[in-house]
Amino acid sequence: MDSLTIGAFAKASRLSPKALRLYDELGLLTPARVDPLTGYRHYAPAQLERARLVSWLRRLGMPLARIRKVCALPAPAAAREIRAYWAQAEAAHGARRDLAAFLVDHLSRKDLAVNDANHALELRYAALSDAGLVRPGNQDTAYAGDRLLAVADGFGGEGAPAGAAAVDALKALDTGADGSSGGLLDVLQDALERADETVRGYADSGTTLTALLWSGERLALVHIGDSRAYLLRDGDLFRITHDHTMVQSMVDEGRLTEDEAVSHPQRSLLVRALGSGTRTAGRQPDLRLHDPRPGDRYLLCTDGLSTVVPDEELRRVLASGAAPGEAVRTLVELANAAGGPDNVSCVVADVQARSVAA
Repeated sequence: MDSLTIGAFAKASRLSPKALRLYDELGLLTPARVDPLTGYRHYAPAQLERARLVSWLRRLGMPLARIRKVCALPAPAAAREIRAYWAQAEAAHGARRDLAAFLVDHLSRKDLAVNDANHALELRYAALSDAGLVRPGNQDTAYAGDRLLAVADGFGGEGAPAGAAAVDALKALDTGADGSSGGLLDVLQDALERADETVRGYADSGTTLTALLWSGERLALVHIGDSRAYLLRDGDLFRITHDHTMVQSMVDEGRLTEDEAVSHPQRSLLVRALGSGTRTAGRQPDLRLHDPRPGDRYLLCTDGLSTVVPDEELRRVLASGAAPGEAVRTLVELANAAGGPDNVSCVVADVQARSVAA
């Protein structure tokens, strides 16, 4: 078949002539021949496959620079790159979806009375931190109060004070916070920025941070790093945080399975944390709201627990009916029984109806 004019090629590839001229300028889709007299572009029929791939990737919303990278790869590697891009796109979409749901709910509640005394809830809680059986010191911090629940896992030469400083920056919220949904997130964001600034003062050190702030009717979650938050509801255990680690990113992109991630040598390599220069554009902490129910039980823990005690064991302990104090002691004992390779900290909190005096 003879070469195709830019008009014919545009029609066959479903790309506009304007787009084809742009892709030529960017070196993404160079014509097979350019007439030296007229400047008209001509394309080979064999270029249609690449042009259609570009068209499809643009429909996915992929940036041109990344499309150029995909087009330069052999098919299997290109498929992995597209899978990785889509995993990132879905994560970003999920964050926007959560924000949209919050805004809809927040605005819908504007005219509703809050903190109805007949439906008031409160937290019953306990926290425990242990050095484990291997580490010479404890760089973890665990805290539980009437409004604030938090765990932090410091790292680096000054990891212990870095983790403690991050939690301390949030402790002021334990004495009172704006009970509205929007105010709850705002004060938590402000406190988080103070925590990050403080932690940056510890050279070559940083910390994870996972915390819940209680308004009396809702919980605001902040999370960065690989400490975790779980929810036990109706006997089922749900992890409500996403690890900010290199290995978790590889799982999200389909390059590792969950089973492979468990034993990966870089499973603790963080891509997000407070301090240490890791908090950059696009790597902000996760912030969102949760609607608790009476009977819910929350667990916050550092990776010294979650990496050695299987989720089913966590569920068994949390569902046993043990009081929060007993539950945290049992969880720490399980981590140490599994070798205690790391510091281990956990917070257990129950949501229950507040008793109202007659």
